Amino acid sequence: MKRTLGLMAAILALVWVTSSARGEDVHKGKVVSVSNGKLTMTDMDGKNEHTHMVPADATITCDGQTCKLDDLTKDCLVTITREKKGDSMVVTKVEASKTKTPK
Repeated sequence: MKRTLGLMAAILALVWVTSSARGEDVHKGKVVSVSNGKLTMTDMDGKNEHTHMVPADATITCDGQTCKLDDLTKDCLVTITREKKGDSMVVTKVEASKTKTPK
């Protein structure tokens, strides 16, 4: 059991280091609203509301199909990927689903 937990911790650390090295940041949560290129969301518990500016060139999918930001509806589950560009973090990908949290 201890070996399994140690291995799991090592894998999670490797994933975190790989994402951090690429300058990626991933947020998972629920959609509150979408308006004028802004996505307002909460964490998975429905708390910690925050807003992301979503640029026009961001990749957006709904249940695995290409869609528009305006297609996202309240309470959709979303995974937001941001990458460091210059001095700021920019949304590059929005993955949404009505039934399960995307990867």
